[in-house]
Amino acid sequence: MIKRLAIIGVGLIGGSLALALKKAGKVGEVVGYSRTKSVREQALSLGIIDRAADNIADAVKDADIIFLAVPMGAMSSVLSDVVPHINTDTIITDGGSAKAQVVEQARQVLADKFSQFVPGHPIAGTEKSGPSAAFAELYQGHRVVLTPVAETNTDALEKVRTMWQSAGAEVFDMAVDQHDVVLAATSHLPHVLAFNLVGMLAQREDCNDVLRYAAGGFKDFSRIASGDPVMWRDICFSNKEAILGLLEQYHQGLNQIEQAIREQDGDSLISVFERAKQARDTRFSE
Repeated sequence: MIKRLAIIGVGLIGGSLALALKKAGKVGEVVGYSRTKSVREQALSLGIIDRAADNIADAVKDADIIFLAVPMGAMSSVLSDVVPHINTDTIITDGGSAKAQVVEQARQVLADKFSQFVPGHPIAGTEKSGPSAAFAELYQGHRVVLTPVAETNTDALEKVRTMWQSAGAEVFDMAVDQHDVVLAATSHLPHVLAFNLVGMLAQREDCNDVLRYAAGGFKDFSRIASGDPVMWRDICFSNKEAILGLLEQYHQGLNQIEQAIREQDGDSLISVFERAKQARDTRFSE
C-alpha cells in the first residue's frame, strides 16, 4: 500500500496510474500537481486525485512515491523543483519515453539522492491527452519497462515494480541504451513517419478528396499523428541519436524501394514485402 502518491502531471499517463491504484485499493491518498490550475481542478473533480496542490513543494511533501508524468523537456526543471522537498525514504520514478537523457539529468540534479530515482516507461497510451482521457484500465496487460542503473536502490526498484503490477501492467527490466533503441524503432520512428505523411497530405490542394477515401489501414496508421506535438518534439530531441540512426536506415530502404519501382523490378519489391510480411506474421497473431 502506498500511503501517499504524488503525481506531477495529471493527464492521461499520470491520471490513469492514479485511477488504477485507487481501483486496486493500493493507494491511500493521491496528491496531484499540474502547471495549469484548470487541469488540477479537473483532475480533482474527476476523482483522479484527492488533493490538488498549488505547487510542486506542496505536492511532494511526505509522499512515499513521486511519479513524474511530464513532457521530456520539462523533466530536468521538475526534478530540480522536487529535490529540496524530499526525504531519504522518498522514491521518485518517471514515465519518460527516452531514458538516457532522463537518467543523466536525474544523476546531476538529485546528486546524493540519485539512488532514490527509479527510471521507468509505461508503454501504453492513446492519442488523447489531459485528465479527461485517463482511465483505470489503461495499463491492463500493457508493458512497463524499468531501466535501473548501478546506483538504483533495490528496495525502491521493487516498490516501483509492485506499484505498476498493482496497476495491471507487466513489468520488465531493460538497460537504458537498449530501451532507447527499441523505443526509437517501435514508437518514436513510427510517430515521426505518421506526422510526416499526414502533414504532407494536408498540404495537397486535393487533401479533402484524398482523405475522404482513406481506408481503415490509413486511419489506423495515421491515428498516432494525433499525438501531442510538444511531447513528440521533446521525445525527438531526447532520443535523437537513436532516431537519427533509424531514419538513416529508413531512407536507405525507401531509396531501394523507389529504385525498384522506377525500374519495375518486381522481384526486389516482392523480396522487401515478403520479408516484412513474414516478420510481422511470425510476431503478431492479430
